Amino acid sequence: MMAMATLPATSLSDPAVLSLIGNTPLVELTRLDTGRCRLFVKLENQNPGGSIKDRIALAMITAAEQDGRLKPGGTVVEATAGNTGLGLALVARAKGYRVLLVIPDKMSSEKVLHLKALGAEIRMTRSDVNKGHPDYYQDMAAALAADIPGAFYANQFGNPANPMAHERTTGPEIWEQMQHRVDAVVCGVGSGGTLTGLSHYFARVSAATEMVLADPVGSVLASYVETGEIGTAGSWVVEGIGEDFIPPIADLSRVKKAYSISDKESLTTGRALLQSELILGGSSAGTLVAAALRYCREQSSPKRVVTFVPDTGSKYLSKMYNDFWMVDQGFLELPRYGDLRDLVSRRYEDRAVIAASADDTLLAAFQRMRMADVSQLPVLADDVVVGILDESDLLLHVYRQPDRFHDKVATAMTQRLETLNPDASFAELLAVLNHDYVAIIVHEGRFFGLITRYDLLTHLRRSLP
Repeated sequence: MMAMATLPATSLSDPAVLSLIGNTPLVELTRLDTGRCRLFVKLENQNPGGSIKDRIALAMITAAEQDGRLKPGGTVVEATAGNTGLGLALVARAKGYRVLLVIPDKMSSEKVLHLKALGAEIRMTRSDVNKGHPDYYQDMAAALAADIPGAFYANQFGNPANPMAHERTTGPEIWEQMQHRVDAVVCGVGSGGTLTGLSHYFARVSAATEMVLADPVGSVLASYVETGEIGTAGSWVVEGIGEDFIPPIADLSRVKKAYSISDKESLTTGRALLQSELILGGSSAGTLVAAALRYCREQSSPKRVVTFVPDTGSKYLSKMYNDFWMVDQGFLELPRYGDLRDLVSRRYEDRAVIAASADDTLLAAFQRMRMADVSQLPVLADDVVVGILDESDLLLHVYRQPDRFHDKVATAMTQRLETLNPDASFAELLAVLNHDYVAIIVHEGRFFGLITRYDLLTHLRRSLP
């Protein structure tokens, strides 16, 4: 029987769910083009907290308990882009500690809601500032920990228990699951713990195993591997990997190859991973798999390559798996017409428009608004717009008589419609929007879609260099 590495032991009073951390499955990708290589992914999304960070959360808290930095009644404080926070919240709440997390404002709503559901306290801060700024998430977390009696600052970026967790568990698991034949391992770097721990482990058991870095465009790490210099950081959408500095625990000395992966390639590869292999991974999984595929396709001889699905895609359903968000961000392209139709992101011909009929109740229309997170609905009859219902119309109708939610949409909708043909000018569009209307685009007598101020702003943002 295959001997597997184990994470720090949990006590008998800890919930049994903590015993499920680690020993995750490893599967081969068989439907994506891997060139001459065989590509395997380790499904860290199968950890109970949904990510690879459960491993380091258990290791860091256990180490802090053992050396006295964390005592009963204490508070665990951390700066996190999400998954380390989820792991710490899982382990710390299981052990009875308070959890205070500082998170950047680009984190997906699913992660924030998950953290709050676990009982973690959240401080959200800016993602557009660098280390040294008081609002930088790591600096803020360190300051909070210094002010709270009995606080333990987990500091994943400088905590030696982080890479040690991977050296003692993740590495041995991969080695056994791959039958002691691993030619390359593709990792990302957030804190640097995964790459460092695996690098140290494979240096001992298989020095020929290559360590490959997958890095988002905008991060300084790939360029540092290639040039030895830290360049100027940009911004990126992918969560959990990439940095604007070299983390103290990151040992990049064995990394000889690095790939910079754009947000678009990361997210579309993540979606392709689900479509082809039926594996629901997060945004960083897209970056890692994209880099691994590039590496594999460059090889002239067969190799056995391992990468990771670091977390579950269920935390990104509102982002990378949401077609509307992908279109708004410019990561998916709709057919182009060269006129105002290009500004319509939710097109009626694609069945993407949330609409109402004149005979629907106002309550049903309001529920559709909430579900779709929109402030107005076109009212349609046989593909023709007969009205618009917006929040103001609805509020004025039901304000003093809530029972009027049961009235029909026709009783509250606006019939003053501002329709434009696709070949109308931007000046004509702006004139409509400046009068607090939405522009209704009609092509050959049929409704095509709406243009709101948000749609126009999104279009203008895309034109930035």
